[in-house]
Amino acid sequence: MARYAQITSTGRYVPEKVLTNAELDEMLGEPVDQWLIDNVGIRERHLIGDDENTSDLAVAASKQAIERAGISPTELDLIILATDTPDYVSPGTASVVQYKLGASNASTFDINCACAAWTMGLEIAGRYLATDDTLNHILVVGAYGMTRYVNWSDKRTCTLFADGAGATLLSAGDKPGFINADSIADGAFHNYMGVFIGGTLEPTGGEGTRPQRLEIRKRFPPETNLRWIELVRRLMDKIKRPVEAIDKIYFTQLNLRTIEFVMGELGLPMEKTHTIMDKWGYTGSACMPMALDDAIEQGIGPDKGDLVIFCGSGAGYTMAAAAFEWTL
Repeated sequence: MARYAQITSTGRYVPEKVLTNAELDEMLGEPVDQWLIDNVGIRERHLIGDDENTSDLAVAASKQAIERAGISPTELDLIILATDTPDYVSPGTASVVQYKLGASNASTFDINCACAAWTMGLEIAGRYLATDDTLNHILVVGAYGMTRYVNWSDKRTCTLFADGAGATLLSAGDKPGFINADSIADGAFHNYMGVFIGGTLEPTGGEGTRPQRLEIRKRFPPETNLRWIELVRRLMDKIKRPVEAIDKIYFTQLNLRTIEFVMGELGLPMEKTHTIMDKWGYTGSACMPMALDDAIEQGIGPDKGDLVIFCGSGAGYTMAAAAFEWTL
């Protein structure tokens, strides 16, 4: 009997601390509120607490997904943590999440292709469950604590980035769930944006070490994320379905205007997507599972049998898309 990876539950965690655009106006000493609303769609963002780490955000979202699925943490076979803001450079933060969850039977690993990592995690989990009959439950978590690296006097970054976590539980089933995935990358952009310190190229801790900060060293061409159009069409060709067959599609939640343009180019109404940047800011690898969970909670998520596409992009750059038939 064929095995499929089905999304069986979701969860999210939004930190309590809120920073509004109006507060940023005061911090920066110049008006950014209306510009952000008009051009990006962000009105406020939530920030990781002083007593929280990335693993704590991931654990909170994961507990919700596990409880909703009606399983115990010990039933997890694998935890995949998608983040580029880990607790440590090493060891992997997925190990910390496993320990804090009490998921003693789960193997763990982190993946980091910036904000595309959660979508890549879905693909990995989908292929594992389809091919290994010893695995039954895989937790894929996107977690983001990027404001720890933000320079609050740099309006290019402090206006956008926020923190949070989103979790999805994938379980083995006998009906189609995960269908296929695709990705594209262009490493020529590896030095455009990132936290360029802490690795072997520029270790921390030495005399004169500069602060660990998120930096935009070069501006991405404005049309970069418009490659979502190409990637979605390519994935639809791959699964041999027309673009108009998409029932729901979720994108990286960086810019509302980009999503609106891409939806128009794909010929899809905005009702087929969902956005959260207005209330939670940009939460990187966590943003798509958070958007999915929020849509489900509002009663506007996918219906059983829907064709659902996830399309994300991250600095570096990497873009990834995954197709699922919804089974909930």
